[in-house]
Amino acid sequence: MFFPRISPKKCKQCDECIHICPTKVFEKDEKETTVANPADCIGCESCIAVCPEDAITLEEI
Repeated sequence: MFFPRISPKKCKQCDECIHICPTKVFEKDEKETTVANPADCIGCESCIAVCPEDAITLEEI
């Protein structure tokens, strides 16, 4: 099982992770991009690859 994390200090709200994620792990609320469905993460790391700010990390749990 994998758990993605977004660094709020690094994230610039580009939404690339939202668009690339095949399992819809990320969502955007009024203020920021969040990890809304962490249990759906399959560990593909596409979000990490597409993030221009290196704001996403993936922890295997």
